[in-house]
Formats: sequence, structure tokens, C-alpha cells
Amino acid sequence: MHFETRIEPLDGKLPKVTYRWDPETDILTVACKGVAKGSGTGMNGTVDLEGGDGSFVVIDVASGSLRGVDVVTWPDDVRTLDTLEPPKPSKDAQVTFPDRRSQPGVAAVEVDTALTVDKNRSESVFHIRVGRARPATVVRVADHLLVEVDKQMRIAGLWLLEVPPFPNVEATA
Repeated sequence: MHFETRIEPLDGKLPKVTYRWDPETDILTVACKGVAKGSGTGMNGTVDLEGGDGSFVVIDVASGSLRGVDVVTWPDDVRTLDTLEPPKPSKDAQVTFPDRRSQPGVAAVEVDTALTVDKNRSESVFHIRVGRARPATVVRVADHLLVEVDKQMRIAGLWLLEVPPFPNVEATA
């Protein structure tokens, strides 16, 4: 199943990203602060991307606007690359999620898809690919978050930039 998105002009300032690692669960939470309220139309809830290997990424949506991302369960194979350069965004914009006419009251949509993750050596840049690799338009939706949208207006990937290091939770003796 696929889920439609839209690329819309940015309404106001570019939102700021805050990252939070949960050291007990390895969940990475990406919150977008300062997202425009929007017109109040569009989906309210989550788009749950589920990989065949048990990986799980949740996109938080309010009034149709992307508000955050949670990497709940990482794919089995996260590749570390010597260099991982994010693409240049074509523009700053909003990625919105319209209501589905067939299910306007649905608060969560589950999408079964392949999820792959590449990261750089310092683990400050992560590329989450949704489905197979394909041409996509890259837009900056927040200061450190890029979204790839394919020609069918589906999410093709997410770029998490300037991610802080995972907290060192080793006990000191």
C-alpha cells in the first residue's frame, strides 16, 4: 500500500528540528518545532512505515502537516558509509498528507514497505529509504530534515541531518 503526499509552499519560517535518543530502546525521535498550523485540513495521526524485517518508522501528522518522525525499530542491516552526502534540496517546502476520501476519520495508516538505512561514520547523517531506490524530488521541510517525494507523490526517503550522538550509557565503575 502507498500513501499520497503533497509538496506545498512553505507557510512561514522553516521549522527547527530537535532530536532525542531513548538510550533504553534506541528510538530516535525527530520533532519539528514551528510547523505552520496549516488550513486544518488533512490527516491527523500517523503514517506507520513497516519493513519486512520488523523495522518501523512512524511519521507524525497534524492537520495534514509532517510534525515529526520516530525511528522505532531500526532495519536489520544499517549500512555505514565512509561518506554520505545529502542531496541538495530543490526548495524549502511543506510535505502534507491529505485526508483519504475513502477513510477520512482514520488516525493511523500502515504502509508495508522495504526500509533501508545508510549512515555516515560519525552517525550524524541518516538516510532512510522507503521502498526501492527511485528518482525523487528532495525538499527541506525543517532545518535538519529533508524529504524525498517520488513522481507519484509518495514518500521515497527521509534525510536526518546533524543528528547528535547516541548517549553513552556505559556504567562507570
